[in-house]
Parts: sequence; structure tokens; C-alpha cells
Amino acid sequence: MVYYNVSRYNEDMFLVGILSWWYGSGWKQRLHAILSRLAQVSDYFSIGLLLSTLFAPFRQISAGGVGGSLSQQMRGLFDQLLSRVIGLFVRLVMILFGIITILLVGLWGAVVLVMWVVVPMFPVIGLIMTVIGWVPLWQ
Repeated sequence: MVYYNVSRYNEDMFLVGILSWWYGSGWKQRLHAILSRLAQVSDYFSIGLLLSTLFAPFRQISAGGVGGSLSQQMRGLFDQLLSRVIGLFVRLVMILFGIITILLVGLWGAVVLVMWVVVPMFPVIGLIMTVIGWVPLWQ
């Protein structure tokens, strides 16, 4: 007659369940969360829209088609040109900040994914270091 230690079997299955979730669907959920965050940051900065309107006037209110004397037309042309130059610089700065932010969020996401894989190994690594007698330098 064979007797099974049911509590030991349940503990083993519990550990297997945790590890299978951690390296399976948990990792996929983390990846989807990171991709969602990247999409949110990309949508926030709207780099494609900023590129398509790069030379558009910046908050131009009254410098549209100006009629009248030559001096009024030149002033209107200068207003439009100045508005477009300001718009160019503001949009370029926003595009630059957007690209930097997307790169930083992507880099942080990569670090999180690597740490997601490594963190469950820390207790084993700590146990091995304890057994071989390794002591941190600060102690």
C-alpha cells in the first residue's frame, strides 16, 4: 500500500503554479503593461502630428491674409513668418522631449522585464552566497 503526503504535494504544486504564472502569463501581462505605457506616452506627445504640422503657424490669431498698403502686407508677412518659426521651434522641442521620454520609458520597461526574470532567482543566489561564505564589503 502506498501513502502520499498530500500536504507536500500541494506545496510543490503551489510553487509550480507560482513559477508558471511568473514566467508565463505574469511576464506577458508585464510586457503588455509596458507596451501600453509606451503607447500612452507616444499618444501624449503625438510626434506624428507634430511632424505633420511642423511649419504651421503657432497660435496665429490675426496675421492671416492681410490687405492694404505694402507696409501692412509686409508686417502681415513678418507676423506669419515669425509665427511659423516659433511654431517650428516649439514643435521641435516637443518632438525632442517626446523621443527622449519614449526612449527612457522603453529602457525602463526593458529593465523591468529583465528584473522580472531575475527576481525569483535572488533567494537561490543568496543561499549559494551564504553557503560559500561570501560577505559584502561593507560588513
